[in-house]
Amino acid sequence: MIKKFFKNIGPGPLVAAAFIGPGTVTVCTLAGVNFGYALLWAMVLSIIATIVLQEMAARLGVVSQKGLSEIIRQEIRNPFVKGFALFLIISAIVVGNAAYEAGNISGGALGMETLFGNSSLDIGSFNLRMMPLIIGCIAFMFLYIGNYKVLERFLVGLVILMSLAFLITALITKPDVIGILKGVFVPSFPNKSILTIIGLIGTTVVPYNLFLHASLAKTKWKDESDLKYARKDTIIAVILGGVVSMCIIVSASAIPEQDISNASDLAKGLEPLFGVNAKYFLAIGLFAAGVTSAITAPLAAAFVASGCLGWETNLRSLRFRMVWMFILGLGVLFSTIGFKSIEIIKFAQVANGLLLPIIAIFLLWVMNKSSVLGNYKNSRLQNIFGIIIIIISVFLGTKGILSVFNII
Repeated sequence: MIKKFFKNIGPGPLVAAAFIGPGTVTVCTLAGVNFGYALLWAMVLSIIATIVLQEMAARLGVVSQKGLSEIIRQEIRNPFVKGFALFLIISAIVVGNAAYEAGNISGGALGMETLFGNSSLDIGSFNLRMMPLIIGCIAFMFLYIGNYKVLERFLVGLVILMSLAFLITALITKPDVIGILKGVFVPSFPNKSILTIIGLIGTTVVPYNLFLHASLAKTKWKDESDLKYARKDTIIAVILGGVVSMCIIVSASAIPEQDISNASDLAKGLEPLFGVNAKYFLAIGLFAAGVTSAITAPLAAAFVASGCLGWETNLRSLRFRMVWMFILGLGVLFSTIGFKSIEIIKFAQVANGLLLPIIAIFLLWVMNKSSVLGNYKNSRLQNIFGIIIIIISVFLGTKGILSVFNII
């Protein structure tokens, strides 16, 4: 029974691994520290929205046997619109993932440094941190193997480790169950919480995951009869990812409000209250979150670039490898020397803010095309959910762009 369960695990855990990166851990930490359990309902909303969109992406991949960027190239007929769409996608996903990769690697390195201490190497005027190099080597090794099953099993193992680490951390803090249930089922908007609510949704409903899911689903499943497995895989994995995010919020809620800005601070804050074990479990979770995102971000960028440019999407093809090596290499370099290019990250945020509603609209449009999906096109209920999510994504995208330019 367990063997059959693991056999039917698909790309769902990889998608969950992709959205629970160091950025999500930080946003959830701030939500818990500043607002306690009050914003848990926003995570529930995020989980529902993510399930709806990711199920569409997986169904598209399984039925059409094409990635989302390949479908965009195929279905948009107007050359100007197609050119703009492909430029925006490559800019947002490839440049964006390169910008965020340093954060993914730095997050994993923070977890390792909490466990093993900080080690660095002085070369001239440069101080090179060693942990990001180790994270980079781990990511490089598993990506270079180019075997989907090996990659899948490694990431599933890390997701399980991450889930257990954050769950145990939350249990150590002896949470108030009634307070958690109230936070989950009773929406509230505490003072100055709106940006945090948007942040919780924005770090869960991620544009590049839609591309990653469609591409991996067609790699895993080849027949329409497998859709039931794809659906179950998506629902279980996204719910698991949402529970992990909630555990981080619950853990952070146990800390009296103080100067905490990331998960490393949270680890230090938990130690005097709940003992050294809390710090170690949180560090393991942060390490796993960083490594999984450090692998999935370059992988998604390679799938997107290959689909947009009409290249082969084989994990072992030279062009495919060149893309993820470029993303991973930049991430390791920026993280090792401690370089933070605010302008690149701002550009990525603007591009992603534009991309999420555009891709959500395109996805909904293509999911209603009989020529692509036949009998597996969207039902009326799926379209209603899709429209609601598009409205949310437009709101999120607008907020993201305005916040970059300090308008809000």
